[in-house]
Amino acid sequence: MARKKKTNSINKVGVQLKQIEPLTASQEEFFDSWDVNSNHLLLGYPGTGKTFQALHKAFQDLVEGNRQQVIIVRSAVPSRDVGFLPGTLEEKNEVYELPYQQICTDLFGRGDAYGLLKKHGIVRFLTTSYVRGITLDDSVVVVDEFQNMTAHEADSIITRLGKNSKILFCGDFLQSDFVRAKDRNIEKFISVVQDMEDYFHTTKFRVEDIVRSGIVKEYIIKKSESFYEGY
Repeated sequence: MARKKKTNSINKVGVQLKQIEPLTASQEEFFDSWDVNSNHLLLGYPGTGKTFQALHKAFQDLVEGNRQQVIIVRSAVPSRDVGFLPGTLEEKNEVYELPYQQICTDLFGRGDAYGLLKKHGIVRFLTTSYVRGITLDDSVVVVDEFQNMTAHEADSIITRLGKNSKILFCGDFLQSDFVRAKDRNIEKFISVVQDMEDYFHTTKFRVEDIVRSGIVKEYIIKKSESFYEGY
């Protein structure tokens, strides 16, 4: 028996999600795998649109009534516990939310889209410091910049996944903020996830998938021609 679709939670906000098309082969692979695979690992070069594509598909999932909430999770690098920033937890998180404000502006065509979605509980932003002890139900969980996480942090997120939820990990290992090599143990987590072929699809974004700008593409080519050969 087919599961009954839920109400489109975005309708109550009064914003409309734009339709976008994949621009590269890897983006197309991710789009095609969305309905086939429950969860996704998006791994590769900066400027390839990993987070943009992930959030678009996440919001589309809500529009189609499959789930009710998008949860964005990232590590509070470099402070880890965001303790040195002044203000409330909400104010401390604002600096980490700026990229998602811009993405929502592009996806919905209005500058207040992210704020409206948060106000109505359709978008929720979390740092890894505050995921313990909660269960993430009926949600699309987008774990962004996960190259800045330890394997323990990534483990603490994936084990929070509840009923009718799916998870996406977006990572760009050319932009890790870790200083100490011993902290960069996220490869252990990747190895486990890639072995879970019945649960995860891995999309690798390469140099030819860079869509940000010509200078970004050329810089990355010169900087990291062989960085991802091991992935």
